[in-house]
Amino acid sequence: MNPRVAVLVFPGTNSEDETVRALRAVRLDAELVHWSQPEALHGFEAFVLPGGFAYEDRIRAGAVAAHDALMDRVIDAAQDGKFVLGICNGAQILAEAGLVPGTGPLRRPTAAFAPNASGHYQSQHVFVRLAVAPERVPILGGIEPGEVIPAWASHGDGRLAAPAHELARIAAAHLAFVYCDRAGRPVDAHNGSALNCAGLVNADGNVLAIMPHPERDAWTFQHLDADPHAVRAGAAEALAPSGGIAFFECFARAVLAEAVI
Repeated sequence: MNPRVAVLVFPGTNSEDETVRALRAVRLDAELVHWSQPEALHGFEAFVLPGGFAYEDRIRAGAVAAHDALMDRVIDAAQDGKFVLGICNGAQILAEAGLVPGTGPLRRPTAAFAPNASGHYQSQHVFVRLAVAPERVPILGGIEPGEVIPAWASHGDGRLAAPAHELARIAAAHLAFVYCDRAGRPVDAHNGSALNCAGLVNADGNVLAIMPHPERDAWTFQHLDADPHAVRAGAAEALAPSGGIAFFECFARAVLAEAVI
């Protein structure tokens, strides 16, 4: 039996199906768990918080969901060493819950994903590069140093913001992914994110928050038509795995290895 992974659904979550599809493609038994079912979260090997607008992003993006009963179990699991992944809105929730960067008390965030510097919602294709040593992110088992992952940024609140002293701590130990070009060269974050941050990791490396959506570049048909790397030769080519699936393959290796232990 493949490891069970819970994909959490809050009121306003909207990327759960794409996330489940990507997880199942890498041999994980992904199941949706709705906000009304906190008791159902027992027996899972890992937890994924997908994108969307949980509780309409009231107060701040992710702030209300961070106090949902579902998160009680997720926080306990994270503290027990289970793997917890947050994508976009899920990343915002993990920050509001204090799980990333994890430098303060639980549910007392020390950093947040604030409104984009542009002042409006942005949706565009991006690349992100691993900014820490692979051993710092055991949640992504077998990821290569400096690996570049394609993804779609789709958010209105993706700009990392924190006091200067907290940004220094993040830069030293918690900056998991940064924005880059296809070759891994640094580019300015489209959203004005401090430290060019696209993702955060906690001290133990079992909780990861990534702002862009790798599940939206998991198959070739999700590429832009104008992208010279897109394949449109036929159904088989269009349905072939794309670069973003590599992110989930790393996650699956970690979860599968942990399940064997």
